Amino acid sequence: MVEIEKELEGDRILIRVIGEVDASSSIKLDQELSEAIENNHKKILVDCEKLEYISSAGLGVFMSYIQVLEKKEIKFVLYGLSDKVHNVFEILGLDQLLPITGSKEEALQIVNEG
Repeated sequence: MVEIEKELEGDRILIRVIGEVDASSSIKLDQELSEAIENNHKKILVDCEKLEYISSAGLGVFMSYIQVLEKKEIKFVLYGLSDKVHNVFEILGLDQLLPITGSKEEALQIVNEG
């Protein structure tokens, strides 16, 4: 079961992912990311501090947006992943395709560059 909270912070949107993202709950994550992109948010932060588990379906959601984010020049950063969740991103090489930081402060530095 996943809970997703959204918060506008000035010119950026914060998406907080809480709980577990599996095959059934990944649909909710997909909807929230899609909505943020469709609403032309150019800076998207994804808070994963309370993300306990992510399945391949959940990872697939992030993978499906990589080209869209680049094409629309959206600054996108994930932060606060637990070691267990971060390892899953590393195994699939997603840590090479998406910016991942340890803290919100580091994530803000990335989205505010340029």
